[in-house]
Amino acid sequence: MLALAAACGQAPAPAPVVRASTWTPTASATASPAPAPTQTGTPDPYAGLTIADLSARSYGPGELVVDQRLAAEGGFDRVLFHYPSDGLTVHGFMNLPAGEGPLPVVVVLHGYVSPLGYETLAYSGRYADALAEAGFLVLHPNYRDYPPSDVGPNPFRIGYATDVLNLLAIVRQTAGAPGPLAQADGQSIGLFGHSMGGGIGLRAITVDPQIRAAVLYGSMSGDERLNYEKIVEWSGGRAGWAELNTTQADLRRISPIDHLDRIEAAVSLHHGELDETVPPIWSEDLCQRLAALDKPVECFSYSRMPHTFYGEGERLLLERAIAFFDQHLR
Repeated sequence: MLALAAACGQAPAPAPVVRASTWTPTASATASPAPAPTQTGTPDPYAGLTIADLSARSYGPGELVVDQRLAAEGGFDRVLFHYPSDGLTVHGFMNLPAGEGPLPVVVVLHGYVSPLGYETLAYSGRYADALAEAGFLVLHPNYRDYPPSDVGPNPFRIGYATDVLNLLAIVRQTAGAPGPLAQADGQSIGLFGHSMGGGIGLRAITVDPQIRAAVLYGSMSGDERLNYEKIVEWSGGRAGWAELNTTQADLRRISPIDHLDRIEAAVSLHHGELDETVPPIWSEDLCQRLAALDKPVECFSYSRMPHTFYGEGERLLLERAIAFFDQHLR
């Protein structure tokens, strides 16, 4: 059993991936099969959005195109890029460490920022930089709707996850070939997602069994009803009602929480106990469910950290994330 790490004042050696935590699994934490649509003979309004549909479809093809090289510090190069995703053009940046490769790849997934004020080098760039300094090739997509990416459909924020899954497919298809991903190891890919990005990452690992490891930090829930109840609250009632009007049977087809048995990636969960944005209990629940399914999971609680870590908490988070990716991607 791994004692849940209440971190900030100390920095113990990174813990190994384990299959349990002090959040004790209960019978109710196990996933049950999602029901089939209740209606027959009529078009499915959620076709293409369910976990089953997302898992059955293909992603890519395309290529990652470098638009501009930027100055960077820390022993890596930084470039801006774009790539195709379901007919849209999505932009982002890449941190490329020195070395011949093949280099393991980590895709950093940013949390919610208003698209009106979004800049490509967002707050989550510091996580991308730390991972690149540790020798990982890092990709940081903007997602659709985030300038200068195209605007596109995004029910249940599944468009964002689709953009990530298309990017992963392009990495696998072009890694090692001449071009911007020549140094990438297309078979060694992990995700680092914060907040909304954690929710996107959870959907991605539920759909894509080839992802080897995922760090989910202050993550949104895999239960879309919980997510959209919060979104209604955060938006003052201006957003989220359409998703909440979905039947519970259909939400179970869409929500990753009811399909965790599909996950093959090792998972590392991190949440601040003082998080007033995303309830820490959501990570506790996910920890319990993954442990009950005998999935490789490690779970950390940070006693004095809010939703976005700072200082010693952030340092320890990154130390643990790098050790976790070293173990599972190298």
